[in-house]
Amino acid sequence: MTNYAIDEDTGTLLRIWPTGRGQCAAVVCTLPAAAAVDDWLRLAAALTSLSDALWRCYTHPGLSTDDRDGNGEGWRREQSRESFSQLVGFLREPNLPGEDGAILESYDPVEEGAHRVGRALRALDDVKLLEEVSRDVAAEIEAVESAERGDLGGRAQQAVVLSRTDVSPVQVAAADGVLALDPLNGEHLFVDVDPTAASVAAAHWLKAAADVVAEVSGMPAHRVLIAADDIEALPVETPSEVLELFNFSNTAYGVVVEMVREAMEIGAGSVADIGALLVEHDTGDDNDDSDAEATPVRLTLLDPRRPALDLLEDLLTGIRGCRLVYEEYVEASDVASTDTQFCEAVRMEARKNYTRLM
Repeated sequence: MTNYAIDEDTGTLLRIWPTGRGQCAAVVCTLPAAAAVDDWLRLAAALTSLSDALWRCYTHPGLSTDDRDGNGEGWRREQSRESFSQLVGFLREPNLPGEDGAILESYDPVEEGAHRVGRALRALDDVKLLEEVSRDVAAEIEAVESAERGDLGGRAQQAVVLSRTDVSPVQVAAADGVLALDPLNGEHLFVDVDPTAASVAAAHWLKAAADVVAEVSGMPAHRVLIAADDIEALPVETPSEVLELFNFSNTAYGVVVEMVREAMEIGAGSVADIGALLVEHDTGDDNDDSDAEATPVRLTLLDPRRPALDLLEDLLTGIRGCRLVYEEYVEASDVASTDTQFCEAVRMEARKNYTRLM
């Protein structure tokens, strides 16, 4: 999301947003010199909160839920998304305190966020500021809409650091194209592609790489990364789990989106199925010592603060791990020849199973 800040030395409002390589910053406008600094800060905080609410509509689309009927979570998300066209109007005509001091507040966080920006602008009472902030909010809304379409150019590039509970087929295709060029180099995925979509493509290519190694080595595909870890210390738990999950899902989309969604829910403080979690971690020993120190339970393999990026990093490492094992079973004159031979074999396997992506 975009963060807003004030520069007291120059009296300007700044916007700061991530790109995947680092943070970018730009001046939104000059603030009224006669206004109190607290009023400047209140405007910056309100704009940051509004951007957070806007981008949550991108990361948590209504289509990714099962309860889109009246008052369900999916329905509420869709209501938030449908309010986009009204937001600039709320900046100009926000809900204001009545004679008794009470304010009508919206249950919709996006709509209420726009009203709060509007009230902060009213306190500053500057027509030029209102116009400039309105243009910036309109540009932020367009960035979210652009990301939804799968176009991550301009300000929409900040989507590359966000985890999403669904994917754009356009973004999956873009990520697949990056890995088709070089399965061992997915660096561009971190700056050009939504990480959940990139993880879908990376899971597909990891499965292709593991199947290639399984063919030349004779070992099961889901054991390939365990063998790689014997050659070089690698974070193999997550990519190995992905390979296991392909036994229960026909698509990389199904595997990845479920993992990311579950980690996002845990990050938000909820566990989808506590019963299944208890069964998974049940030792089966009814005579456990009640005085013994409790063993911490890991609720998700992914970092809940950045699950899609964490997954993408591990999947790309998994592909390189497959390459380590491949080298043990084939004859090649040098490292470059092994890389070329491995990549070509993986490309053929990935093309053969292209429908596995979505």
